[in-house]
Amino acid sequence: MSISTADLYDERGPELASVSLQFRDFGGASSFSGPVRTVQCRHDNALAKALLATPGEGAVLIIDGGGSLQTALMGDMIGASAVQNGWAGVIINGAVRDSVALGTLHLGVKALGTNPAKSAKEGAGSVDVPVQLGEVTINPGDVVYADPDGILVAATL
Repeated sequence: MSISTADLYDERGPELASVSLQFRDFGGASSFSGPVRTVQCRHDNALAKALLATPGEGAVLIIDGGGSLQTALMGDMIGASAVQNGWAGVIINGAVRDSVALGTLHLGVKALGTNPAKSAKEGAGSVDVPVQLGEVTINPGDVVYADPDGILVAATL
């Protein structure tokens, strides 16, 4: 992404929703953007793992873990799979693990925090459904822009 979210907001303000939740950066790419795919899950990362193992074609996966920091929804192996499959980034409303290793990957990763505890692998949740990050509803196909200043969402019509 060649433009900062602050500059983008100055340029297109009313067209963009700004996510007010305070995410931390964990990936090796601090700025990233792309069309949105979503996974809604809580304490179970099987759907996210499966989706990130498919061609991402520059998309950003938003994983809504309900803000829980009880277990990590992504670690270094899933992150490496995302890089291999061409994903631009992952935004997790929850926790990650292997944060040092994630920082070496050319992948945008934003999450609320860390926890070394693994999540369940039962496949609970939903793929490509609307998710909520703070006050912003994000739909599959929307476009997300992320950098160290935050996250902006451009809704598709």
